[in-house]
Amino acid sequence: MKTYLKTKSSWIAIIGMLLSMWLFPLVSAAFSEEAVKSDAIVKTDHITITDMAGRTVSVPHDPAKIACIGPGALRLIVYLQAQDKVAGVEDMEKMNPVGRPYWLAHWELETLPRIGPGGPAGINKKPDMEALLAVSPDVVFVTYMDATLADDVEKILGIPLVVLSYGAFATFDKAVYEALEIAGRVLNREKRAAAVVAYIESLRTDLHKRTGDIPADQKPGVYVGGIGYRGAHGIESTEVSYIPLQWNHATNLAEQIPSRIGSHVFADKEILLGLNPDVIFIDGGGLAMVTEDFRKKPEYYQALKAFQNRRIHILLPFNFYTTNIGTALADAYAIGNILYPEKFTDLEPEQKADEIYTFLVGKPVYGEMKKEYGTIGRIAPFLE
Repeated sequence: MKTYLKTKSSWIAIIGMLLSMWLFPLVSAAFSEEAVKSDAIVKTDHITITDMAGRTVSVPHDPAKIACIGPGALRLIVYLQAQDKVAGVEDMEKMNPVGRPYWLAHWELETLPRIGPGGPAGINKKPDMEALLAVSPDVVFVTYMDATLADDVEKILGIPLVVLSYGAFATFDKAVYEALEIAGRVLNREKRAAAVVAYIESLRTDLHKRTGDIPADQKPGVYVGGIGYRGAHGIESTEVSYIPLQWNHATNLAEQIPSRIGSHVFADKEILLGLNPDVIFIDGGGLAMVTEDFRKKPEYYQALKAFQNRRIHILLPFNFYTTNIGTALADAYAIGNILYPEKFTDLEPEQKADEIYTFLVGKPVYGEMKKEYGTIGRIAPFLE
């Protein structure tokens, strides 16, 4: 019996050895083939894009962790519904939480680690490298950085850096569509990027249908003051290319200001008196400065036709760490409703604002904006 068992064990060992000799090359080849496939996946899991500084950049497709630095970079990522990928935020975002719907809709961003100071002073400057490296992003998105500096920063970080832009400061520029498209490709959010662009354009079309055929002689002369431009300003601060007026085909009297360079203008008060607008809108970000100026020089404001006719209205500020597009669009509907009420009888501006915010940032945050700046389109408090 013992001899039988010993013989049986020997045969089992021999058979096992033969099987392993036969199977090992097959298993090894299979694993090698799988490894090659895996390497191929890693190698092809990158895409090459041309960023808005004209740089060719190879980036991981659909990265797990990203960082956003510079004016408006984080906002674009929220529009693309990719805020869950954000590994850290700038101090500026945390220290100035009001007035920016993308932040109001996603307070969870407050808990993320810092990646540097941010703010206007950091535009086209070398960021806080140590803070960025500490959050280990796979890709860094940055706005308003020139190609030479971007190359240097990318080289030091050893992390792909993608430059984006909103175009001209303090206005709406279609360059933002390109920024959304580029970031959408990197983040695997191409469909969302296309949907955001289509939505914005649908609002432009809607406003055009409502106001595009109004005769010029039926349009009041309009001026917008208190517009933020690298900080808050008083009534003199205005814009020639002011999207809420442009999309309503309104008569923007800033276009008549002489000796202007670019879209943003600081209008002399005497010039404003000469323009004597029928309607004045005040950006909510500059309201405190305008109100203080009114207290000091009430006779100046009282000489304006818009003051005499109680046609000075307050808008939500949209130039806050560059253009908050959703707020600009909400202001456009409020302006249209004020200038041409017969064309907007089917629409309530506050509800429209929440519709816009919900689409772009994921939540109806108009109530939060209203707490800070009051009802959109309200009569200026110093008229009451």
